[in-house]
Amino acid sequence: MKRTVYLILFRGVGGKTQLPTKVLREKLTEAGFENVGTYINSGNAIVRSHGSRKMVIATIADLCRSEFAFDKAIFAPTLEEWDELIARNPFAKAAANAPTTVHAALLESAPRAQDVERIRACAVKGEALEVVEGVAYVHTPHGFGNCKMAEKFDKWIGVANTARNWNTVLKLAELGRAAEA
Repeated sequence: MKRTVYLILFRGVGGKTQLPTKVLREKLTEAGFENVGTYINSGNAIVRSHGSRKMVIATIADLCRSEFAFDKAIFAPTLEEWDELIARNPFAKAAANAPTTVHAALLESAPRAQDVERIRACAVKGEALEVVEGVAYVHTPHGFGNCKMAEKFDKWIGVANTARNWNTVLKLAELGRAAEA
């Protein structure tokens, strides 16, 4: 049976909500996942498994509830899907020049068009938001922290999501390829 590499993206890690990476790696390995890795303490892990995405998410969600009292959304794109996310980036040129100005937010489902437009209405010159195949790409050339559109995104998008800056997107792809071996 083929093993699949999943990039595990936890929503809402940081600040008061922590998933200690060393213990998380240990618990994921104990749960039967292979080639387990984590990337920075902000809710990113890589696992290889024979299981389906649904089984992987359910297993990890149960583990996180019991071990860390963590009960938030978990996204698990495959490495192949992650590579497609990278290839579809409508802000590839900006990402190549200033990767911290581009963010990719995985969306649980399609947002309503009026919610996307409401967020776009907050954009200032150069800022942009594009939704492509279940991913919201956000370009914030003046900085994410200074962007009114980025500030309103989570509240107004209307669907569960988790976002990563482009440096993290690329690093997770690299770690995913290493876990595939």
